[in-house]
Amino acid sequence: MKRRLTFLIVTTCAILVLAYGVRGSAQQPPAASSQPAAETHQAVLGKYCYTCHNDKLKSGGLALTALDISAPAKNNEAWEHVIRKLETGAMPPAGRPRPDKATADSLVRYLETDLDRAALANPNPGRPALQRLNRSEYKNAIRDLLALDIDIASMLPPDTAGYGFDNNADALTLSSALTERYLSAAAKISQAALTRPRGVPTPETFFEPTDRSVATRWNDEMPFGTRGGIALHYLFPADGDYLIETRPKENGANDGFENFSTEIHQLDIAIDNVKLQSAGLGGPEWSGTNRLGPQRAALEQKMLDQMKVTVHVKAGEHLVQAYFAQKTATIGEDLFDPSLRREPYRPTGGMPKLSYLRITGPLTGTATTGDTDSRRRVLVCSPSSATDESCARRIITTLARRAYRRPVTDADIAVPLARYRAGAKQGGFESGVEMALRSILVSPKFIFRVESQPPGVAPNTAYRLSDIDLASRLSFFIWSSIPDETLLDVAAKGALRRPDVMQQQVRRMLADPKSQALVDNFAGQWLHVRNVQTHQPSPETLFHFDDNLRTALEEEMNLFFGSIVRENRPITDLLDANYTFLNERLARHYGIPGVQGERFQRVTLPADSVRGGLLGKGAILMSTSYPNRTSPVIRGKWILENVFGTPPPPPPPNVPALAEERDPRKVLPMREQMAAHRKNPVCAGCHSQMDQLGFALENFDAIGEWRDIYVSGTRVDASGQLPDGAKFGGPVELRKLLRDHSDQFLTTVTEKLLTYALGRGLEASDTPAVRAIKRGAATDNYRFASLIQQIVVSTPFTERLSVEVSN
Repeated sequence: MKRRLTFLIVTTCAILVLAYGVRGSAQQPPAASSQPAAETHQAVLGKYCYTCHNDKLKSGGLALTALDISAPAKNNEAWEHVIRKLETGAMPPAGRPRPDKATADSLVRYLETDLDRAALANPNPGRPALQRLNRSEYKNAIRDLLALDIDIASMLPPDTAGYGFDNNADALTLSSALTERYLSAAAKISQAALTRPRGVPTPETFFEPTDRSVATRWNDEMPFGTRGGIALHYLFPADGDYLIETRPKENGANDGFENFSTEIHQLDIAIDNVKLQSAGLGGPEWSGTNRLGPQRAALEQKMLDQMKVTVHVKAGEHLVQAYFAQKTATIGEDLFDPSLRREPYRPTGGMPKLSYLRITGPLTGTATTGDTDSRRRVLVCSPSSATDESCARRIITTLARRAYRRPVTDADIAVPLARYRAGAKQGGFESGVEMALRSILVSPKFIFRVESQPPGVAPNTAYRLSDIDLASRLSFFIWSSIPDETLLDVAAKGALRRPDVMQQQVRRMLADPKSQALVDNFAGQWLHVRNVQTHQPSPETLFHFDDNLRTALEEEMNLFFGSIVRENRPITDLLDANYTFLNERLARHYGIPGVQGERFQRVTLPADSVRGGLLGKGAILMSTSYPNRTSPVIRGKWILENVFGTPPPPPPPNVPALAEERDPRKVLPMREQMAAHRKNPVCAGCHSQMDQLGFALENFDAIGEWRDIYVSGTRVDASGQLPDGAKFGGPVELRKLLRDHSDQFLTTVTEKLLTYALGRGLEASDTPAVRAIKRGAATDNYRFASLIQQIVVSTPFTERLSVEVSN
């Protein structure tokens, strides 16, 4: 059956490629404009631009002398590039003659008006593509379809990103190996949904980060009065007995377990905050002679026996915890404040820590069917017999409608129904339902986002999506998941295309907790928050960094962007908001007093705080640094790309890295180290912009901590200038200047949101739609919901281009 299902997926995908497309551009046409004649604008170009951008020099690969300014739409990509450079002040370069602002703005308006009119008359929808659900979407779809929270990382590999996001259709390919993973995942999920696990249970192991502090309570899900440990939400697949075991960290080199001595440390294992096991580890028998002598193996085995428990657990998701009781321990003297030293460099005063927590089960012979949300979600009726096909048909139809995101036909349920019959014949009703569910989960109609094309539409013709397909686009945009019953019902009635209904649905969906997906998946990738978990600062130079700080930096960013979404704040607040979210660990890192405890709280910042807006967030500052030092280049590139929307071109090959000096007293200031790149004419064009922006953030070290001097004793010079020549000194002044350039930031955010919403990269033909979205959102002060509202009624989102379908 596995081979048949694999063949079904691959062959169906080949067919679906022929029936899929995407559309682009436009909204209300811009008002007629009384711009100066094309000759006037050509004279401006001749005075300020043709010197470099001519047929001979072609600076930056652009020859403006070869373009017809009286018909910009003929070369829309080149002219959109000119518009972006003029708007950001990047061209003409600083130091060269420049037109005054009124002249430059007039040229921009002329070009935009002509390009927007052409886009309305002849919209170019972009490239058609077939879009597979990415890993996050698959996980969320299973959650909403089956009320089941799965460990997706153990089932499917990470997805490849394109244009900054991992929902890019071109990057979401399907290999034979990935097909096998989908088949395996479907089998596990269908068993878990009906609490019918089979076979020998496989132990699942969860490791404690090696750099997590063992001295304090690190998580809100840990009881007060505890330190270190592991807390995780685990899906128990059935009622039954489970073995939960822990193991302490070892010293390595066969030196035994770390920090166990005659002092007793209490370890507790709990589920849902109910203690299951409490053991005192260590004691008099752990004297130096026994601990290092022939008795060590017996002592360690005795301890391991105390660190595990077998317990009967009801099926479903439960919070599993293992932690040490908090106690005062003697800390050895040290030249550094012990709280500022990073483990393993931090003295622990004999505090042991856990290496991992392992769960095995249900143990053989103990599993029974449990009453779970997922079973109730699947079994919407009770069979009258072991082979009740009418009830099975109702179950399959209900599941298929949600999974395929549309009303289903007899043809849609034919294969699942056949799988049900085969399964029921061998193992009864629930076995048949399990096989039917498995076939739904491996169907291309579930794994791929399939959009229908009306019959008789000529190839390369733009047409409006059906309400059903529009509902799917809307749901995956805001929730990264399948539509709920409410949205499907509205779409089935053909009402979603009405503007008032669409607005109501967007407001409802943004208010739903599932809109957290915009924080996790959109902001997490756009702002590089996902990189925080994998970034490893050097323990040699940044010894006070630990996993507790890493988690806090990530949570601050999630809460900050989440507040923009939940409170429907203007998107420009991302640049200079006067508040952030801190717990005690992060507040201490930032040098902000008055915050206590591990729970995050909203903190109002003074007007001159260096922590206001995105540029003051440690998560961004750390992810744009190297493990052992800052990088003005990476930080400057981040600003150019994510604020101005003008990413620099890739660097030339064989660019040498900066020489590393291990003696901190001899390390030159970063400005002097970067001077070599700016002296090279090949590098100077980009580095003169990137470096200047990055220097403004040099007061923040590689983990976002403030500093006034380098380790070498030299004072930090954070002065610089924008591409248009405006000067600043430090992050606060840069933040104010960026607010003055907020129109470019609004364009960038709109482009990023539209890229994420469409699952494809934007082209020059999409830029008129971006401008239309901005014009629509301006009436509501560019609040977050207004941008979403304008995107979901834009032409690229609501329409697509037809493709030729073979008979």
